[in-house]
Amino acid sequence: MKSIKLFLVLAFAISTNVFAVKKPTVLNVDASKSGVKWLAKKVGGQHDGTVGITKGTLEVEGGKLVGGNFVIDMTTMKCTDITDAGYNAKLMGHLSGSDFFDTAKFGTANLKITKVVTKGSLVEITGDLTIKGITAPITFPAVFASTPTGATASAGIIIDRTKYDIKYNSKSFFASIGDKAIDDNFTLTISLVAAK
Repeated sequence: MKSIKLFLVLAFAISTNVFAVKKPTVLNVDASKSGVKWLAKKVGGQHDGTVGITKGTLEVEGGKLVGGNFVIDMTTMKCTDITDAGYNAKLMGHLSGSDFFDTAKFGTANLKITKVVTKGSLVEITGDLTIKGITAPITFPAVFASTPTGATASAGIIIDRTKYDIKYNSKSFFASIGDKAIDDNFTLTISLVAAK
């Protein structure tokens, strides 16, 4: 008799999805309200600019970030600190070429979030970053906020370009490069706005 009651309870639980695993809410990143700024330094100077986001998602569960993914359109990369049109075009041509991001072959970069740890008002994000078809793990702090209609996230990510086979004028590979050296690290400042 007890086994029959247990069977009926289990059957009822399964039929009413009591044991169903709750899936996170997937929010779509609004590319028009989101953006990426870049900053690269060299001996005696630096350059900065923007690059667009194609699409993305943030996965939220119980008001907390648990996952996500977004795609950067490398073909939209711009330099904003050089006002001379000719010099600007020359720099962007070089950055878009094979010495750097080779955007003709690799038009997008991608970050897939694999782990999120909440640390007070911040979250620590670990993910797989793909640039030039090369994927490497990366961990960085971010600010995340959930609202009834969506979420926002922002972060400054320091990236070692040599991990993605971008070695042009790197002191790590060309010790005698002198005042032509470009820092191995560059920074992406990312701002994401997502909605249901």
